[in-house]
Parts: sequence; C-alpha cells; structure tokens
Amino acid sequence: MSAWVLPDHIADVLPSEARHIEELRRGLLDTARCYGYELVMPPLLEHLESLLTGTGEALDLQTFKLVDQLSGRSMGLRADTTPQVARIDAHLLNRKGVTRLCYCGPVLHTRPDRPHATREPLQFGAEIYGHAGLEADLEALQLARECLSTANVANTTIDLADVRIVRNLLSGVPLSALELRRIHAALAAKDAAELAALTRLFPAESREGLLSLLQLYGDQKVLGEAQNALRRFPAIGGVLSNLKWLASRLEGATVTFDLADLRGYAYYSGARFAIYAPGGSDALVRGGRYDEVGAVFGRNRPAAGFSLDIKQVVGVVSPRALKAAIRAPWGESDDVSAAIAELRRSGETVVCVLPGHESEVDEFHCDRELVQVACRWVVQSV
Repeated sequence: MSAWVLPDHIADVLPSEARHIEELRRGLLDTARCYGYELVMPPLLEHLESLLTGTGEALDLQTFKLVDQLSGRSMGLRADTTPQVARIDAHLLNRKGVTRLCYCGPVLHTRPDRPHATREPLQFGAEIYGHAGLEADLEALQLARECLSTANVANTTIDLADVRIVRNLLSGVPLSALELRRIHAALAAKDAAELAALTRLFPAESREGLLSLLQLYGDQKVLGEAQNALRRFPAIGGVLSNLKWLASRLEGATVTFDLADLRGYAYYSGARFAIYAPGGSDALVRGGRYDEVGAVFGRNRPAAGFSLDIKQVVGVVSPRALKAAIRAPWGESDDVSAAIAELRRSGETVVCVLPGHESEVDEFHCDRELVQVACRWVVQSV
C-alpha cells in the first residue's frame, strides 16, 4: 500500500476548505459566546468507564478503543463530546445554578454515521445545565438556528420529537435490550410489518399506540392526531403540549414533527430536534434534552443542547470569497519591512514574493501590490 493512501472515510483538508472550516469555527464560537456559553476543551482520549457509561450501545460501537501503555487500562477516542462536557459540569465545575458550556474539536468514529460522511467530524456543540424548564430547550434551538445562520445555511426545516412518547407506550412492558433496539429500529424505518411482529404479544393499548406512531409525522396537525390516537396515555398529552409550545416560539421557521423518530444516542430523555437544509443527506444539527447524562458522574442535572459537524455544514454552503491580498517584494530594508508590518497590523494579508519566484501564482488572489514611489512605499491596484 502506498504511504500516502489514507484509511477509508478519512481525508486531508486542503487550504481552501480548511480556511472555510476555520472561519466557520471562529464564527460559531463567537455566536455561542454572545449567548453566554463558556468554552471548554475536553481531551480526545479518556478511560472507557467515563467515556461510555450510560451512553448506550450505539456510542460504544462508534468508539475506537485501545490500551493505555502506562496503566494498562482500556481507553477510548471520543466519538461524541456530550458525555465529557457532562463530566466537566458535574465533577469539575460543580456549580449550583445554570451553566452554559460550548466546545469544538475532532471526534472519531469507527464507521461513518451516514453515506459519504467522514469518520473524523469536527464537532461543535453547546449545552445548558441546571434548568429543567422548556426555556432551556428553546434556547438550545434558538442558538442552533443562529449558528446555521452564521454559516449562511438557509431554508432550514426543524423536525421535533420526544423520546418520552415511546417510553410511555412501552411502560410496564418487559423488554430485553435487544428487543428494545429492534423496536426502535422498526420505528425509525417506519417498518409496520416488523413492528407488528415485534409487538404481537404486547398489551393492546401499547401495540396500537406504537403502530399509530408510524403515521404521525408531518406539520402541526400531527399533534392533534396524536392527542386523539394516544389519549389512553395521559402523560403523553403533556409531552405533546410541550412540543406545541416549542414550535409556537420558533418564529419564521418551518417546523415538522416525526413522533416515531428516535435516531441519535441513547442519552436523550425528552424533546429532541433535528435541523435539515437543502443539499444535506442528513440532519445538519441534532439536539434535545438529556437530563440523565450526568448521573453516572454523581450529579444528575437537567441538561439540553445540540451538536453539529462543521465539515458537514461546510459541504452544503457556498465557499466564502477569499479576501484579496497585497503582493509585496522581499526586502530586508527597514522601510519596506515597516510598511509590510503596518499593513498586516491593519488586517491586510501581505504575501512577500521570494527571490526567483516573481512569476509564480499564489493561492491568495493579490489584487494590489506594494511599490516604491518617490522613496515611499504605497499600495497600488494591479
């Protein structure tokens, strides 16, 4: 095998795309800071006990594992940053009130999570801890929308769901972990035949409720239909009211519902959302409420948030125009060095032409040049 061949679904990022990714990363972190979110930087590598406990099988299967040469303990390369941020909130910060945290860094997946996806996403996320009310869910949604706006993503659709609907329908039904995964998969695939076979021995109310979920997707009318179809489960009425409340406060947004959608990691405990945009093969943003994610670290705090892959977002928006640069001659004299330094301090990109390379084309588009006129260095159009 050639030394320059990379593993499947792993790729180098070349200058033009890397510039776009970095500009977007800075913009997203600035947007989160404007909402009061503090930046944290968890390590890429952790012990498996803290990285995976309570997160479900899906995250376990996505995690690269290795043995620590110092301690002999099993370690993992993070596949998702949310459990790490929950650990920071619960064990390190240990604040009593509301805590807003954001992060941005690479994660690694053993397999791509969607067609043509990278196995090394650059994950950005924001999370709010300490508030159990819907206001936290709404803030997470609003910040997610603002982040996509910062990235120039337009014509988005927000899809809402809530994992408590399925949990209520399955309440009191004894199920193994395997059976539960198969039911979730059948719901996600809208596979009525498989779901009917899996629930044939269930109580009639639970079976009928689960099968009705396969048809409960679309606009806000779905909530009324669900209220009628699931009326035998009083707790679900409150969940549907919460979804209606959230949707009513997303001004100017296209909102849909899919009450059978359980995609994502197992730590979600309440309302969930996904944001789609034209050109994307899957959701650009996923988020929701995950109140139980910090329990394994000794502090079960209310939590809501979202995450996105910056590389995926860059792939669905037009490249940003490269700011034109200034071409300058290479020189060691104090006057030309001072002129170049002053331009760079003012925010200009100045590319010095090295001796013997005057005719080569730079990646940066230079529409001006620094020239000497009457013993003064001035910038002129090319």
